[in-house]
Amino acid sequence: MAADLTVIGPEAPLVAGLADRLRARGLRVLGPEASAATIEGSKAFAKALMARWGIPTARARTFDDLAAALAYIRAQDSPPVVKADGLAAGKGVVVCDDPDEALRAARAMLADGAFGDAGRRIVVEERLEGDEASVFALIDGEAVCLLPAARDHKRLADGDRGPNTGGMGAAAPVALDSTLRERILREIVQPVASALVAEGRPYRGVLFVGLMLTARGPMVLEFNCRLGDPEAQVILPLLEAGLPDLADALARGRAPAIAPSSGAAVGVVLAAPGYPAAPRTGAPIEGIGAARQAALVFHGGTAMRDGRLVIAGGRVLTVTGQGADLAGARRAAYAAIAGIRFDGMQFRADIGARLAAEPAARR
Repeated sequence: MAADLTVIGPEAPLVAGLADRLRARGLRVLGPEASAATIEGSKAFAKALMARWGIPTARARTFDDLAAALAYIRAQDSPPVVKADGLAAGKGVVVCDDPDEALRAARAMLADGAFGDAGRRIVVEERLEGDEASVFALIDGEAVCLLPAARDHKRLADGDRGPNTGGMGAAAPVALDSTLRERILREIVQPVASALVAEGRPYRGVLFVGLMLTARGPMVLEFNCRLGDPEAQVILPLLEAGLPDLADALARGRAPAIAPSSGAAVGVVLAAPGYPAAPRTGAPIEGIGAARQAALVFHGGTAMRDGRLVIAGGRVLTVTGQGADLAGARRAAYAAIAGIRFDGMQFRADIGARLAAEPAARR
């Protein structure tokens, strides 16, 4: 029996060309081919693409020589962001608070091999200030359709403190006003799609655009070539059409119909002890059944061993609550979390709090 549709979730198979191979066999796929997936597979490529086509992003330089990178960092007026060029499971970005931290990050990647091959080349870019927004677009060549926006929470601890992670939670929708939404489409998403077509890398799939809403306007922080968590875990529950319908339409070359979202969703990641540096696995997880009565529970780093659900990765679960507004969605998420237990469980208590407190016109 052949699959009707293959949705490729992780980035590594996309960058390695899985979508190419499946399409070559006549199968329908949601996911870009390897040449287009490079927009996530190489941050240096993405920065160069944006520079060539005038897409707004942070000023940056790319280095594979440690001495040159250190000299550039020392010459900056403010601490930069240091990024491993390749795929690093969401952990290859160091948002630096002082120049010494940036110098240490560059040494760790280029000299100490902190991220292996992914860190043999690094991108050093200016640190942007503003509010973050995560935008997903369904793209088929130059046809583009935006999904509702979300806000990710990358830092480990409340108040955006601690190390960067793959994401400790997200909230949606970020209520972008029509002018800002149109600007994101006109200045960023549509030009990216058109640029990839012009360079012989047409994009077919879901493109994640991480944005900083700065005083200069929206600017690109990063791209992902897929539906990423935790943002997808709060955006997809708000859509009238389910993911299979959207994916099927895109895979058939049709523009999916996106109905306006209603309500709100807040997803809180429950992380393993020691995450993100050295997650400790194996401990049993209790309370999933009761939590699922009140919220959506997405499994990330879990496994069944001897009939028990146990920790098997860094980000263990995402608990997504839904409500008429962000405040209600937060209450639902944290009420469900109260019944889940595992040793050393880490989670943030402020996911979506700042967004819920903002006037709608500012979101």
